[in-house]
Amino acid sequence: MTLENFNEVIDFAVAREEEAVRFYQDLAKLAKFTAQREMLNELADMELGHARVLETLRGLGPESVQKAAVKDVPNLKISEYLVEAPPTAQMTYQDILVTAMKREEKSYTLYSEMAGRFPDSELSKVLLRIAAEEAGHKLRFEKLYDEEILREN
Repeated sequence: MTLENFNEVIDFAVAREEEAVRFYQDLAKLAKFTAQREMLNELADMELGHARVLETLRGLGPESVQKAAVKDVPNLKISEYLVEAPPTAQMTYQDILVTAMKREEKSYTLYSEMAGRFPDSELSKVLLRIAAEEAGHKLRFEKLYDEEILREN
């Protein structure tokens, strides 16, 4: 993989993370409660942090990613059984968690499917590493949902 191709992948991933920042910031503007806004702003900050980490890889080449192992992230499969509603000002904490889980699930799927198109390549390893990060985000929201929504019902 050329450095130019690697940087294109990094640029794509950074753009996705920046889009996620805007998404969570927009959701925060809709949230009714301070705690919801704080959580959504925290999520936006987390995504911004991911974009910054990805930007540090730009110019380093695929070797910088290959040195780190791809994490095996458990999947609680909670989001697979939930339906996402469009964001509104009436969103509950549960709605916010579902929206966040679904967004991270879609990102994981995107990067995994992209990696599958380039089997056994450096590009595939880069994409799988990014997919694992997204799976970790999804797991965080699934755990919150399990602890704070499912256990209450």
